Amino acid sequence: MKILKSDQLAAAVAAMKAAGKTIVFTNGCFDILHAGHVRYLTAARKLGDCLVVGLNSDQSVRCLKGPNRPVNPQEDRAEVLAGLSAVDIVTIFEEQTAEELVRRIKPAVYVKGGDYQEDQLPEARLAAQYGGKTVLIPAVPGRSSSNIIKKIKG
Repeated sequence: MKILKSDQLAAAVAAMKAAGKTIVFTNGCFDILHAGHVRYLTAARKLGDCLVVGLNSDQSVRCLKGPNRPVNPQEDRAEVLAGLSAVDIVTIFEEQTAEELVRRIKPAVYVKGGDYQEDQLPEARLAAQYGGKTVLIPAVPGRSSSNIIKKIKG
């Protein structure tokens, strides 16, 4: 199964690293999956051999986005992400940042969208400490879960 609990994640990543695989990691809410997400995840996967996606739990999404989010529960969001060919592993995390996941799996490449700046990302600082690199992938203009929600509320 592509959806792993945190205790399973470390062993899976260690096995891939032992096989010489380059691990790429990204994280986010991925509430309403759209073309921008798919393009982003596809580009991230091309940076290595295995793409691990840290998915914010429902509680952490509420803290980040407000009480009306997420629209889709974490189990559904994880299943949709796991169904994408670009995604190798999905793991759900409770914290508001993915620092602990980056600390635990030490990916070779940490990826975020171009709507962030590297100095805003505590995960990027951690990656730099062990020699990992951070890549910012340009956002797709006009594509966001928030825009979709606004359109629906119209």
